[in-house]
Amino acid sequence: MKTIFFCPMWGMETLSYAEAAKRVKQADYDGMEIAAGADKRKEAAQLMRDNGLELILMAFGGGANFAEHKKKYHDDLLDIASYKPLFINAHTGHDYFTFEQNAELIQLALDVQKQTGVRILHETHRGRFSYSAPAIQYYLLKIPELRLTADYSHWVNVAESYLADQIGNVNRAIAVSDHIHCRVGHPEGPQVNDPRAPEWKDALETHAKWWDAIRARLQKANASTLTVTCEFGPAGYLPTLPFTQQPVASQWDVNVFMKDYLKKRWQV
Repeated sequence: MKTIFFCPMWGMETLSYAEAAKRVKQADYDGMEIAAGADKRKEAAQLMRDNGLELILMAFGGGANFAEHKKKYHDDLLDIASYKPLFINAHTGHDYFTFEQNAELIQLALDVQKQTGVRILHETHRGRFSYSAPAIQYYLLKIPELRLTADYSHWVNVAESYLADQIGNVNRAIAVSDHIHCRVGHPEGPQVNDPRAPEWKDALETHAKWWDAIRARLQKANASTLTVTCEFGPAGYLPTLPFTQQPVASQWDVNVFMKDYLKKRWQV
């Protein structure tokens, strides 16, 4: 099974796609995951192809109410799919939508996937239908076709724990997680300040064991690829010093470390 590593465009917004692609290629990533607006998707897709990089595009809803959110979500999914990314990583729904509303959005994504042939995965993320390990369980029960992007750092933050008392909930998510965001969270935040620091050794290992389990499941299923985005965020998400707002670590260096850490761990 081939492991494909992606770098997020998030945090490199001061660079053009061409500059970002060159930097990512030189750092030995295989592709980029990009939240590109409608006016930028064609350029993103072309520049990734030109640089021999794989592309994941992201989708979001929007609007002041459910009807507006649904329309924008649907329009974005169709437009994004037209550029034929490897797949779409979707931030779907809201934690304050009803189950029925969020399920409608998930079904809409399944319909677009069937129509276009482009896979759509739903990221486990605060503020979305998938904001916590227990909240997602009814969706997994009622919508067996649901497939996830695993970013369990959000669940650690929401639960204020490393989920040791929710093994069953996590395992049911692992069983349908097809893409990994390898960010390390902690009980008081979705991102540790620097996963290289010894005080986060246990946090890193806890998350890595979840990623190991996803990888083992895909290997057992004879999957051809595992995709991983090294998605530690920039300043703001990354803690900063007061007054100066100086980030306490380099986002770029941390994400490169995560890539190399998993390559070594998995011997790929």
